[in-house]
Amino acid sequence: MSLILGIDPGSRITGYGLVLVERGQPRHIDNGVIQARADNFVNRIGEIHAGLAEVIAHYKPDQCAIEEVFVNKNVSSAIKLGQARGAAIVAATSVNLPVAEYTATHIKQSVVGTGRATKDQVQQMIKMILGLPEIPLSDAADALAVAVCHSHASNALMRVGANSVRRGRFR
Repeated sequence: MSLILGIDPGSRITGYGLVLVERGQPRHIDNGVIQARADNFVNRIGEIHAGLAEVIAHYKPDQCAIEEVFVNKNVSSAIKLGQARGAAIVAATSVNLPVAEYTATHIKQSVVGTGRATKDQVQQMIKMILGLPEIPLSDAADALAVAVCHSHASNALMRVGANSVRRGRFR
């Protein structure tokens, strides 16, 4: 049994989602967003860190997974996103929470089956996979998708590791 915190970082809205994995199946625990409202960018980064630190202190997850930064054309936006990611990573690592990173393509592939899935498709699949009564907000759905992706990756590694140990590859 493992509680995974998924994070979809943003410089104004950071999504978070928590799933409990039992016998390889993810189960929804909570999700939401941290809305950084300060006018000053530095203070928004502080709000993101404080909000995630509060979520971590409340739920005490075992693992954390976060989406990697995708750089398109706007370098300034990518830098700000990277700083928001950094605040999230520090919130996790400051309490010794292991952090895994996944690309958006990997997350979409894991949850929807295609790396080019739309936000609507991710939201619909998260609703179905976790049996939610309604579609979560976009940023929260993305964070839940990160957590579900990590649960799939962790399960695959455990199966490979267990099979390798049985075959005597690891001693």
